[in-house]
Amino acid sequence: MDRKKSILITGGAGFIGSHVVRRFVNRYPTYLVVNADKLTYAGNLENLVDVDTAENYVFERLDIQDAASVSDVFSKHNITDVIHLAAESHVDRSIQGPLEFVKTNVLGTVNLLEAARMHWKSESDHVFHHVSTDEVYGSLGPDGFFTEDTPYDPRSPYSASKAASDHFVSAYYHTFQLPVKRSNCSNNYGSHHFPEKLIPLMINNILMERELPVYGAGLNVRDWLWVEDHAAAIDTIFHDGIIGESYNVGGLNEWTNIDLVHKLCDLMDEKLGRTQGHSRALIRFVKDRAGHDQRYAIDARKIEETLGWKPSITFEEGLARTIDWYLTNPEWMKNVTSGEYLAYYDKTYR
Repeated sequence: MDRKKSILITGGAGFIGSHVVRRFVNRYPTYLVVNADKLTYAGNLENLVDVDTAENYVFERLDIQDAASVSDVFSKHNITDVIHLAAESHVDRSIQGPLEFVKTNVLGTVNLLEAARMHWKSESDHVFHHVSTDEVYGSLGPDGFFTEDTPYDPRSPYSASKAASDHFVSAYYHTFQLPVKRSNCSNNYGSHHFPEKLIPLMINNILMERELPVYGAGLNVRDWLWVEDHAAAIDTIFHDGIIGESYNVGGLNEWTNIDLVHKLCDLMDEKLGRTQGHSRALIRFVKDRAGHDQRYAIDARKIEETLGWKPSITFEEGLARTIDWYLTNPEWMKNVTSGEYLAYYDKTYR
């Protein structure tokens, strides 16, 4: 079959990436979807067992730090477009080891930009969609929202590395006319999420009746976005967004960390048939994270008004679906929480 597009989706075995890969494989049978992933601790091909035999799906194990390997994949599959999600993304890990974040998030992004610049002979009929985070904007006070025009003010090695990658993507657009699009999203939640991030960590620890570590007083605020809505936003921006533009994607759904943990405890107790308050008793306040941003909140009016995207479900419905997925997929959780993760958890939170 002649393929209309050959799309390289980096980080496609990870949390957000696997949802994007699944969506594109299922919705666009005339596209070849090339999932490129290094398969670090957070990359898991079990996330894609439902599409791994599809005719329009290919997996390539790829370290984007290796420029030659990136170029080889472009040549092998005649890559016409890129959706770039591959990144080291856990703030705590970036504090413990910043250099790996620079190598993957900055150098890896530049390697992909260079490969696209070398292989694409014209700027027409190509898209390089770079997916980033709201953390590049820094920390908000009690009022206001991040917009696409908010100045960058990263506060952690992770957010600094993503800010640098955003700037390189913009520079390649202005200097080389590479056809780029950028998006910055708020915190995602949903199925297939490696349990080092807040929601899956709490769900897993509640199940195991382990302590629930909450930084500081738990008053830091985050905006939460259901991962499948984010995948839909990426689809919309990729197909309908304007070249050279950036789009903020958020859930208009702010929660303090402690209120969210209380909500999870109560829902889990109800679903597990435990006495209300049982899981709340597991909460332990721990030393705050260095440089912990106080509040993130996204103004998503641009993508809503110009491209017609908006969240499809309420947070309550999305959270219930998320919990149900973890409760009905215990083997997935058991597999990903073996080995390195447990050692990291004990080192970080004990």
